[in-house]
Amino acid sequence: MTLDLTIAIPVRNEEKNLLNCLTAIGLDLAQYIVVIDSGSTDRTREIATNWGADVVNFDWNGQFPKKRNWFLRNHRPKTKWVLFLDADESLTEDFKAELRNTLNANEDKVGYWLRYSIYFMGKELRGGYFLHKLALFQVTAGEYERIDEDRWSNCDMEVHEHPVLDGKVGTIKSKIDHQDMRGISYYVSKHNEYSSWEAARFLKASHNTKSSWTWMQRIKYGLMGTPFIGVAYFFGSFFLMGGFRDGTRGFTFAILKMGYLTQMYLKIQEMKNEEKVAAKPIARQSEVVS
Repeated sequence: MTLDLTIAIPVRNEEKNLLNCLTAIGLDLAQYIVVIDSGSTDRTREIATNWGADVVNFDWNGQFPKKRNWFLRNHRPKTKWVLFLDADESLTEDFKAELRNTLNANEDKVGYWLRYSIYFMGKELRGGYFLHKLALFQVTAGEYERIDEDRWSNCDMEVHEHPVLDGKVGTIKSKIDHQDMRGISYYVSKHNEYSSWEAARFLKASHNTKSSWTWMQRIKYGLMGTPFIGVAYFFGSFFLMGGFRDGTRGFTFAILKMGYLTQMYLKIQEMKNEEKVAAKPIARQSEVVS
């Protein structure tokens, strides 16, 4: 019996990942499987259609809402629950079994934190910081936090925003596999884009936005204004969280993430300097001549 659930998969040029994602879901888990496409130029749409998923088009105008909130507002799921799944994420059998038990138990929760395994260089990492997201919630419980922007980057989807829900939130312990097939070059270029967005958000975040941050966001944004954020991540991930158990892969993954976070700090400083220059009064013509 299918669950009262819509699985929504935001995509753009995901032909290398999408089929694995859809196949892992299967045909009997959710009532609806929707692929939200942002003008893919590869075989993404063909793969989704051939598999049997519904496909909707999203064209971002650079403003709020981005892809996930746009879907919730313009293609509101008919089901009680919605699960947002990235194309490089695959549902495991253990996760699907726990998901069925959880949603059929009629608990007083309106959303669930989900846990993810991380694959790097073809193998699952045993150590390092854990990855979790609040990606499963009741359709009527809320939406992703609103952050007004004017194309801080080309990120047309909520990546670091999290859902703001009205009600209790639980956790599903069984993990979803996170394994991107697009390689290191894509990882580096995408995180360069993410760091630009994070830097702009840090500088423009309002008091209302801060009040809705999770405790992990508060720690991260507390460190982002300092040059120690990258080093703090590396030390915590590789030593405290056991990244050393993965040997060379664990070390290089921690280095990559340290570089990403250091990029954020540098871009914040660069943006601050640009703001100072823009705020300086223009010298009077007479002063320039003299």
